[in-house]
Parts: sequence; structure tokens; C-alpha cells
Amino acid sequence: MRLEVKDLRVSYGKIEAIKGISVVVNEGEIVSLIGANGAGKTTLLKTISGLLNPTSGSIEYGGENVLKHKAHHRVSLGISQAPEGRGIFPGMTVLENLELGKYHLKMKKDEIEEDLIRIYELFPRLKERTAQAAGTLSGGEQQMLSIGRALMAKPKVLLLDEPSMGLAPLMIKNIFNIITEINKSGVTILLVEQNAQQALQRSDRAYILETGNIVKEAKAAELLNDPAVREAYLGTGAH
Repeated sequence: MRLEVKDLRVSYGKIEAIKGISVVVNEGEIVSLIGANGAGKTTLLKTISGLLNPTSGSIEYGGENVLKHKAHHRVSLGISQAPEGRGIFPGMTVLENLELGKYHLKMKKDEIEEDLIRIYELFPRLKERTAQAAGTLSGGEQQMLSIGRALMAKPKVLLLDEPSMGLAPLMIKNIFNIITEINKSGVTILLVEQNAQQALQRSDRAYILETGNIVKEAKAAELLNDPAVREAYLGTGAH
């Protein structure tokens, strides 16, 4: 099933943050949203997940307009988000944070155990720190926890908002390797990422946002080799 945003407009008071954009994420793809701070990327993810309401437009998943559903119902439909800034609960343990990813789903204990095993296979570091308070984890470990919690809901579409923010280069590479693994397991991914180089290298397609508008959409490989994109977003000129 595909996720389709049509003519979406979102405002904060009198300020229009998203100005009638359309985005398609086909089943099985990794699609990136590239753009400077304030371009509207996070606003778009929050609107898809139900944390913000649009002024107009539609968001369809599997042909159904999800705007009629509250945020927790969208998780049940298969749309889950790992938010910018990780959004973990620092005073709770790693295990408790992960279990919160299931709180809205009526699942048997053995099903939850199966999903925990799957998360711990993906993030062995979290298994080592099961009983540790989430607030004592490193930045990279907290990011793993945020993604792991989102995956506990068994999403078909995973929204990732700045997963590499504030991480060391080695951890960034590790996180992107995991994102690729998640996608290979059958999860469609919509990715917001400041590290455009890494995002484009891992994506099928990408959209470039500027001040609430989509200014370019193409295959990720094309954008990687576009001199204007390289200069504006990758910190390198044409080669």
C-alpha cells in the first residue's frame, strides 16, 4: 500500500508552513525529504502521524483518507513515527520505553516477547541495557531506542525525523545501516534528514523542500549527482 499526500496545507496561526504540497511514498521505498531548517519537513511528518491538523488537502494510505483518524488510530493502521529529538521517557527503563510502543495494541504477552526479540536482534546494544534508565543512554543509544519503540507497533510505514542528529560519524553510519535493514524487512520509510549525503545514498527517491514548497523531486541517485543539489545540500560543488 502506498502513502499519498495531496495538496496539503498546514499553518501555525497566520504562518503557512506547508503550501499545498503532494508527496507519494510507494510500498517498499525509502523516500527522503531534504531541506534547510524551517522548510516544513518535520511539520509534514507530524501531520501524517496526526500530531498536527492540516488546513486543507488529504493524506491517503491504502486509498483511505487517514485524516479522519486520530494519531493512535493511525498507528493501528500501520503508520508509526520516531520523532525529532527522540522523545524517549528518560526516567523509565529501556524495556518500559519499548513496551510503550505497544500500549495502544491489544497483544498477548508472547507476541510482545517476539517483537522484543526482533528489536534486540536489530539493536543488540538495547538488549544489554534493558533495565537501564533511558536517560542514561548515549545519544546514539537513545536514537536506537526511539526507532525500536516505533518498530514495536509493527508499522508498515515508518516516519523517521532526523535520526542522525547530534550523533558521531561512526554512529551515523550504524544508524543508516539499521535503517536499510528495516527497509529490507518490508517496512516502507519516509525519512527527514539533515545529513543529505547519507539520506540520498540510502533512498530510492527524494523531495527537496524550501519554505513549505517542493522545489524538486527525483530519484535519489540523480539528486546526488546534481551540481546545484550538491552545492546547496551536500556541501560540495560539482565534480
